[in-house]
Amino acid sequence: MNALNTLVRPGTSHSKAHKVNGSGTTGDQPRTAAAARLHDADGMAVASFVMGLAGLLVFNLVLGPCALVLSGLALMRGTTRRARAVLGMTLGAADLAVLATVAAADQSFSWSITG
Repeated sequence: MNALNTLVRPGTSHSKAHKVNGSGTTGDQPRTAAAARLHDADGMAVASFVMGLAGLLVFNLVLGPCALVLSGLALMRGTTRRARAVLGMTLGAADLAVLATVAAADQSFSWSITG
């Protein structure tokens, strides 16, 4: 039992204090485990897209593989944001391609925009 369950509004019984929409859950919380898993998969799809996009500029050695893994997990869990997960996977692969190209050109794993 967490602190939120112990709070009861004056004039209400404990069982009615948390029923917001009639189902016993608040509007923010998923109703079932499947909905929670889908919500997590959607978050992973968005995170993979953001990591892949940011990885094109900085930390592509770290953000590229993270984007690939998160997008793969999101696709395996059946995300509703399939296009975003595919974009995250594409950008993660592009991060590693940029890293390989820069490493081959400079013989180092560091690069700067100024040259």
